[in-house]
Amino acid sequence: MELDYIENINGLGENVVRLYNFNKAEAIQFRAVLQNTVIDKKQKLDLSEVDFITPRNCNLIFGLFKSDEGIITKDNETFFCVLTLSGFKNMLKLLEPFCKKESRSFQYLYDIDNPTDLLFSPSASAVA
Repeated sequence: MELDYIENINGLGENVVRLYNFNKAEAIQFRAVLQNTVIDKKQKLDLSEVDFITPRNCNLIFGLFKSDEGIITKDNETFFCVLTLSGFKNMLKLLEPFCKKESRSFQYLYDIDNPTDLLFSPSASAVA
């Protein structure tokens, strides 16, 4: 599983942080670490510390917040995905299809009016 940031992905000033290039087993691992760390223990999840995720040009940290804000950053290198507990529980539901079978589909992991989306895409490859 790899992690990267693509700025201005569509020419409209929209950006994407994406988790990509993974299989069903890694999707299951990701869902488990998200459930265990953020939802069960209420702790921050720093993806640079997850052994099966390779950060390419950024880092992503998941954390609980009082409102669903999505991904925020100050420097376009360290990103914070801040959601409520229900926002993270919904994210687990969105991950479920990738944990049941291999997929070439993709899924945005929240629906918030925010300039940076979080994309979960098993079959995507690195941008040249």
